[in-house]
Amino acid sequence: MDISVYRPGELSAADRAAWTSSQSKAHLQGSPELANPFLSPEFALAVGRYRRGVRIAVVREGGEPAAFFPFQRSVTGVGRAVGLGVSDAQGLVHRPGFAWDAQELLRACGLAVWEFDHLVEGQEAFAVGATGSFASPVMDVDQGYEAYLAHLRSHAPKFTRTTLAKERRLGRDAGEVRYVHDERDPAALRTLMGWKSAQYRRTGRSDRFAHEWITHLVERLFHTRSDPFAGILSVLYAGDKPIAAHFGLRTERVLACWFPAYDPAFSKYSPGLVLHLRMAEAAAADGIAYLDLGRGHKEYKDSLKTREITVSEGWVTRRHPVALGHRARRAPVRALRNTVQSRPELFEPADRILKRMGRIRSRSQ
Repeated sequence: MDISVYRPGELSAADRAAWTSSQSKAHLQGSPELANPFLSPEFALAVGRYRRGVRIAVVREGGEPAAFFPFQRSVTGVGRAVGLGVSDAQGLVHRPGFAWDAQELLRACGLAVWEFDHLVEGQEAFAVGATGSFASPVMDVDQGYEAYLAHLRSHAPKFTRTTLAKERRLGRDAGEVRYVHDERDPAALRTLMGWKSAQYRRTGRSDRFAHEWITHLVERLFHTRSDPFAGILSVLYAGDKPIAAHFGLRTERVLACWFPAYDPAFSKYSPGLVLHLRMAEAAAADGIAYLDLGRGHKEYKDSLKTREITVSEGWVTRRHPVALGHRARRAPVRALRNTVQSRPELFEPADRILKRMGRIRSRSQ
């Protein structure tokens, strides 16, 4: 393979255009997973502004770019997916039918190991290193919102009826319900991040927005507009008051759901669910094929989904002592986490403990 590795600022406009073109054609060519915005050049370049070691490998055939592999690299050759921990889709973006040798690619990139936790389907060269596969629910809206709503009424009639009734009650109690699909007011983004931080703390989870680089990354992506990539802030208002919001990323055919949150004072109206239905309606009108709700079991995802796609986690390694050491450190942590999350008898008490700790911390602040 003819492989060149670039720093984010070194990637040419022609290569960026070819990368975007590969994604735009992915749905037509039977690889819709490659159209995910987390696999877009805009996401990789944005992460590169705030994290060290971001690189992009461009694989050429006949002098023309055939594949793009974004990654992060440490000085010791430990590689990670770009934005590992916040990215919901990872892998190599490529032309139809393109095949690659993972060992050769890692060697050219100076990597002893490449770690992933949201590897998309169809990446056979990397999938051999997967240690687990997980469902990522999606909401299909390519046939229009009414078709999606009909699916919900058929598969989750009580959920659909209750959610729509709560939206009507919200309008009666709190003022006219108004939805803005692409809100451009930065103050609304700050409100969302405040809600999300409070939710993380309240439930005992690590607050992602306590990490300055994640806050800066989200703010930058909020202001990023290209063809067809954009950061989309969607807000649900009752009267003039924002009560729920979501920030995600879109390409031409995929809306990746990322940071949803709502004002707890309105929780009895399920504003997050109302928001997602409004998002589905607007996305369908905007030509989106599906909304990717992201890996992880949540009751609201099960209610909203039409189907599931699969993502994987694991490592691709070369025969190298750095790779052995990295895997030895990381494997037990991942195995323990996945065991707890997959077994209700372990997850439910652990979740209660985290929430109790979150409440204690909140009262002490």
